Amino acid sequence: MIFAKIDFINLLPFHVYLKKTIQSTQVKAIVEYKKSYPSLINKKFKKRKVDCAFISSIQSKNEKYLNLGIVAKQEVLSVLLIQGKDEKDFQSDTSNALAKILNLQGKVLIGDKALKFYHSNSKKKFIDLAKAWQDKYNLPFVFAVLAFCKHQSLLVKYTKKFNKKHIKIPSYILKQYSKKTGISNQNILSYLDKIDYNLGIKEKRSLKLFLKLSKNKGL
Repeated sequence: MIFAKIDFINLLPFHVYLKKTIQSTQVKAIVEYKKSYPSLINKKFKKRKVDCAFISSIQSKNEKYLNLGIVAKQEVLSVLLIQGKDEKDFQSDTSNALAKILNLQGKVLIGDKALKFYHSNSKKKFIDLAKAWQDKYNLPFVFAVLAFCKHQSLLVKYTKKFNKKHIKIPSYILKQYSKKTGISNQNILSYLDKIDYNLGIKEKRSLKLFLKLSKNKGL
């Protein structure tokens, strides 16, 4: 099974869980990880070069996925729009589309670099796109879903007990991500409190609305 991994902080609890759950060396050899950023993973998944991955919501139409994704209930801090001249973030299909759906102009910034920008530029004006969606539609925003084209039973087996509340990030991993991103341990943990992974009724309604609005925009 080839699993594409988004190497951003927002999926840190999931990857820590998966590492602990898959302890068999034989299974670890079967599960091959491919690290990359969201928009490239989308392309690899669509070409079936990977078997399962968290793919951007805008690419989820007609794909099979579990009731797991990357969700923001309110603000997310890692998907920002800096008002001004329009500029897409090449790493994200969904966030670029979200800005257009919300009729907002400016530079889209996602992921760890956006989170670092948030903590380094408190005086600079920006819009949190997840919060803007919540304010307009009163729904959480779904940035990605855990999709698969093969190995459904194996994926279900190793994800069915995933619960963010039960995951503790080891201090050495926190230090690694803090050093890599320039974001403090405390800010990483505070950020992860804002991320959810379960796709319930509201989340699915939000995803359906997003895909409908994307289509209306010709995206």
